[in-house]
Amino acid sequence: MFTGIVKGVGRVLERSDMGGDCRLVIETGTVAMPGFALGGSVAVNGVCLTAVAVGRDRFSADVSLETLALTNLGRLEPGAKVHLEPSLRAGDPLDGHLVSGHVDGLGRVTAVAPAARSLQIVIEVPPALARYVARKGSVAVDGVSLTVNAVRGAAFDVNIVPHTRAQTMIEEYKAGTAVNIEVDVVARYLERMLGGAEPGAVSLELLRTHGYADKN
Repeated sequence: MFTGIVKGVGRVLERSDMGGDCRLVIETGTVAMPGFALGGSVAVNGVCLTAVAVGRDRFSADVSLETLALTNLGRLEPGAKVHLEPSLRAGDPLDGHLVSGHVDGLGRVTAVAPAARSLQIVIEVPPALARYVARKGSVAVDGVSLTVNAVRGAAFDVNIVPHTRAQTMIEEYKAGTAVNIEVDVVARYLERMLGGAEPGAVSLELLRTHGYADKN
């Protein structure tokens, strides 16, 4: 589990294709990774990966075929920058929102514009994900926890404040940039619960029966 508060930017050192999937070697540079060890979890552009080797300033991780197809990790080549966040530990502050590291799909940056000292970014997501994005809700973009300012169809706006600009690579986004999208996990579970197709699913009738909704 993660918070979407990226600790800094790393860099891909090596990519080895291995029978359909691949292994990445990522340099952590100055990114603080306290207690990170073999078998530990780290979010790379918002994707939860497991370290299969750990060095002083780098680690290796395997990327599955599913992850390569669903995220922008499949497009990474040596030299590419990546957001890094070690996993959340018990007692750590939850400064962003709960991020699982299970990316839902790829979005696409459609516009970048200055907004005082911030940047306004417009991102378009696949129609299947659009229903999970709500104004003033949370979304993880390449692993960065952001607040949705506005929603228009399958597109939404976010504001990138100076601190986030300095701590991430979002400053380098431009129209056409592919970004990993993880919608709010609460929205996904609510949809499942409200589906109504399974016994025990939450429905308006169930809420009325137990006094949580008006019967009129």
